[in-house]
Amino acid sequence: MILLIRSSFQASYFLVQGSRFMENKTTTDSATDSGLSLESVRESLISQEDTIVFSLIERAQFPFNSPAYDPLSSPALCGSLLEYIVKETEIIRAKVGRYTSPEEHPFFPNDLPLPLTPPHNYPQVLHPAAAFININDIIWKMYFDQFLPLFTAEGDDGNYGSTAECDLKCLQALSRRIHYGKFVAEVKFRDAAQDYGPAIRAQDKDTLMKLLTFESVEEMVKKRVEQKAMVFGQEVSLDDKGDTGKYKVDPSLVSRLYGEWVMPLTKLVQVEYLLRRLD
Repeated sequence: MILLIRSSFQASYFLVQGSRFMENKTTTDSATDSGLSLESVRESLISQEDTIVFSLIERAQFPFNSPAYDPLSSPALCGSLLEYIVKETEIIRAKVGRYTSPEEHPFFPNDLPLPLTPPHNYPQVLHPAAAFININDIIWKMYFDQFLPLFTAEGDDGNYGSTAECDLKCLQALSRRIHYGKFVAEVKFRDAAQDYGPAIRAQDKDTLMKLLTFESVEEMVKKRVEQKAMVFGQEVSLDDKGDTGKYKVDPSLVSRLYGEWVMPLTKLVQVEYLLRRLD
């Protein structure tokens, strides 16, 4: 009962957040054909790093809490508590138009309700084929099967609702960052269509991946997110000595998250987008 009450509170909270989403100007709102640039995309990606690091710090305050992922015993509820919260949250956010934004991708897209709010006229920045690219199933599996066990402590403290809410924030932040690869691919294509065109027409994934890969830039990103995790997640002390070397989330794991999963999956999205770019 306590969990269901908490979930009800979360639903109300997410409804408010969804309304704020509709009111605030996003990167896409200001990204007209003349405004979309590599610099504007880069600024958005750097900003999203902060969101990801903070969401990981929030999740790390709880142990793994495996019951949050076990099937619920109630016959009225299908799946785990985590799945229930994600599905119900996405239903509410769909009603306020969140998933009409090209930057947002639901984890459970089937049977989402139509928006109840007036349609928002987003600029047509991306190729229409972008709407059909959603790799959230891969992101979900990566997060729960590979990454989550790495940065959470073993154990069970009973805070399953709060744990699931933090997982939701992490999932959404990672999804938005990875699917932002569509914008990265679009701006790169516009800047060098002569380089990408032949590989696109040949449907050559390997060549596209090579064109999109800049190892020096990727190393810089890994170092930056590791530094952010050190700064944002340090234990603050009022004495002069402080508590150096102790962090809320291991900075090296944040770097590893980007190196092994975030950036490779972002490039996967870029390749899938570019393969359709000339359709």
